[in-house]
Amino acid sequence: MNQHRIVVLGAGYAGAYVAGTLARRLSPEDVEITVVNAEPDFVQRLRLHQLAAGQEIDAPKLTGVFAGTGVRLRLARVTAVDPERRIVAVADAAGGGEIGYDTLVHALGSHGDDRGVPGVAEHAFDVAARPSALRLRERLDGLGEGGQVVVVGDGLTGIETATEIAECRPGLSVALVARGELGARLSAAARDHLRRACERLGIAVWEHTEVEAVEAGRVLCADGTVLASDATVWTAGFVVGPLATAAGLEVTDSGRIVVDRTMRSLSHPNVYAVGDSAYAVADNGLPLPMSCASAGYTGMQATAAIVGHLTGREIPNTKLEYVGNHISLGRRDAILQMVDAEGRAKPKYMGGRKASRIKAGILRMSLWTTSHPTFGLPRRKHRLTTEPAASYPSSASSASSPSSPSSPSSPSSPSSPSSAGTAVA
Repeated sequence: MNQHRIVVLGAGYAGAYVAGTLARRLSPEDVEITVVNAEPDFVQRLRLHQLAAGQEIDAPKLTGVFAGTGVRLRLARVTAVDPERRIVAVADAAGGGEIGYDTLVHALGSHGDDRGVPGVAEHAFDVAARPSALRLRERLDGLGEGGQVVVVGDGLTGIETATEIAECRPGLSVALVARGELGARLSAAARDHLRRACERLGIAVWEHTEVEAVEAGRVLCADGTVLASDATVWTAGFVVGPLATAAGLEVTDSGRIVVDRTMRSLSHPNVYAVGDSAYAVADNGLPLPMSCASAGYTGMQATAAIVGHLTGREIPNTKLEYVGNHISLGRRDAILQMVDAEGRAKPKYMGGRKASRIKAGILRMSLWTTSHPTFGLPRRKHRLTTEPAASYPSSASSASSPSSPSSPSSPSSPSSPSSAGTAVA
């Protein structure tokens, strides 16, 4: 029997976990696992706002992460996916080429969404990727005392970015622009904590303010307000790249791949999606938000499904839940907000130094587990069935589609792309 080719696109939190776990659970005699990633380092996306603010962030080499696991690493940028031919086209310094697959895992994550606002692409910075975070850092380094920074977007990323910059660079003037009420998804007590933190850090908050254009030195708002800005940081939402859409996979309006309960694409059963790339419905009936915790849950479910399909074992339903958010407010403050089964904030929250220490612990744990993707997994390597590909049903027999995938929830929902950040595991 030829080796079954598993290709994982992306080596972020979800992709690295899936590749490492599959390598530990499946026999290398039967399976060849390849990870394709554009960058040579593991990027701690949860800490990119810290990197932009001026802090040094660990970035382990992926060659070291996958050393000894049997996983093949291909440093290249994915340019296209052809699910009919089961081919991935890539580009690299050597000119690129094509990689064939039998099972594909899409874990390419998300990027900033400019929402069609004029001037964002030309004039704004973001913290959605390491190169863009470094560009913002360079810009902040060049600002003198009194330089003005405007952060647009009051989701988790916007709040964390504004507070981090304000704390690390007290000589700068920082403003945070919110489309609605600041911290609207938090409990009343947590919102008060957030407001006090912004006041303590000197952040000017503009609530119920819609940005209609970004220019080189200012931000124009729909109500006529003009905010001077030497560096505009856009954090007003996230979308998935166009690869899945171009490949003909069923996706939502934001480009997320619509999957069944086991993370398999509804339109192409040989394709799985995990992390931000997946539109997955949690056990509470709501779409999982873009978050590190969602990457873990979807990664565990996809891995269990792939192993089950390839080895003929029963596929368990792993936990898919959304229980809360952890928002850093600089290095010495944070908010831990739990939610109920409907995704609504519970009245109580945790804030201050204790919440900050817990958040730091989560970040350390996430880095360590990603850097050791096969640690603690069973050493037994499962053999594949004789014809694993034959076990894949047609898309018509796949599990039912999640409800209304073409109509993602509003920005105030826990599943909103603008909520991308640290969800509590």
